[in-house]
Amino acid sequence: MNVESTVVLLFCVATATAVAVRRLRVPYTVALVIVGLIMGSFDLVTPPRLTRELLFTFFLPGLLFEAAFHLDLTAFSRIWRSAVALAVPGVIVGMVVTAAILVLVLRVVSGDPAYDWRFGLVFGALVAATDPVAVTALFKEVKAPAELATLVESESLFNDGTAIVFLALVLSFVSGTTPSIATLGTQFLIVTGGGVALGLVMGRGIAYVIRRVDDPMIEITLTMIAAYGSFALAEDLSVSGVLATVVAGMFCARHARETGMSERSRAAAEGFWEYVGFALNSIVFLLIGFEFRIGDLLHLGREIVAAFAAMLIARAIIVGMLTLAQRNTSARLPRGWPTVLTWGGLRGALSLVLALALPPGIPGREQLVAITVGTVVLSLIVQGFTMPYLIDRLGIVATPVSVDSKA
Repeated sequence: MNVESTVVLLFCVATATAVAVRRLRVPYTVALVIVGLIMGSFDLVTPPRLTRELLFTFFLPGLLFEAAFHLDLTAFSRIWRSAVALAVPGVIVGMVVTAAILVLVLRVVSGDPAYDWRFGLVFGALVAATDPVAVTALFKEVKAPAELATLVESESLFNDGTAIVFLALVLSFVSGTTPSIATLGTQFLIVTGGGVALGLVMGRGIAYVIRRVDDPMIEITLTMIAAYGSFALAEDLSVSGVLATVVAGMFCARHARETGMSERSRAAAEGFWEYVGFALNSIVFLLIGFEFRIGDLLHLGREIVAAFAAMLIARAIIVGMLTLAQRNTSARLPRGWPTVLTWGGLRGALSLVLALALPPGIPGREQLVAITVGTVVLSLIVQGFTMPYLIDRLGIVATPVSVDSKA
């Protein structure tokens, strides 16, 4: 079967899955992963591999821009400090804590000396960030308050970029090619700051043009340029393409969608990007399922469960630190939110692709890839499947909640 026929078949499977889950309390994205897992295990079709090039060139820019373009900016203005705290220091803490717990547990369980601090640190960097593709897709399907959904979504959009940068720094550190912590910090500031600056420039330029035309097709095309152009240009300049695209999307939402488009253009652009999000999500979650094999779970079952547990514990510690820091301020998290933030930290396609793209010389590469893929699939199925029930159980409903950002 050629590539064109395979893509058409995947869309047919995704559509059939969407129709089937309409009456079930199963998140659409989770159902797609399960369907992909089943199809891949029986070799029913040979899809394209979910490579770094495919994700970064085709999927990620569109998915990131769509999420940023539809981000609730009013809610974001109330919770942005919490989002930044989770996306930068939270990623560092999560990476280190995950590494420490995983190495300790694996040394006890397996006794294999290959599971050293280098192995743990690389794995911690691979899964340090919640995935924007997984999180935003899930929170569109559950009835969560606007501020809570925006906090989880915006955190995932920003920590996606920081996690990619930290992984590159960690790989340099464990291989001995980066001489000092100061150099690591400088590289981090250059890559992240450059991505944000480029996103602002691209977003401002595209918004300026959009405000001077009134043609829905041209305006949609300009937003496409903002999405994919920001990412491609940033990658060429060796700065964060993820942050560039997210910032460009948010700037276009504020200065193009809300104030620069006519009602007709706004409706067309929002409808277009909603479909882009649905189509890209459909394919990427099916491909995640195809990447995993049941044999891997059986062979490395203990390691995968240990990695999943370490990741959850690290996430709980991060959210706990944020909750304690804000408990006596007007920005404190409402009751039930810390639980949702902890359990809602899903990992997705980004961690999987970063693992597959690890250089061949990294010690324990094969185990890192297998454990990461297993952890991602376990995260999507276990956390994704139970999230709607958790929100219902906690009594969290989609009503406005005041979260003051002046703390």
